[in-house]
Amino acid sequence: MSKLLTKAFAEASKLPESEQEALAAWILEELAADRRWQEALTDSGEFLAQLADEAVSEHREHRTQALDPDTL
Repeated sequence: MSKLLTKAFAEASKLPESEQEALAAWILEELAADRRWQEALTDSGEFLAQLADEAVSEHREHRTQALDPDTL
């Protein structure tokens, strides 16, 4: 464990138990959310590449139009 994380846990251990529980739950949820995000990005690479290929193809076939920010 890193020195900074050890220091953070030492400080957290001084909190009342209810705040320690809330902090622990928050950390675990953040780690789980990060894991889900990484999995989603990993799994979507092929799909995003396919979408990009379709967009390039449509642009080459002149089936796209420039976006006007004033009309968005």
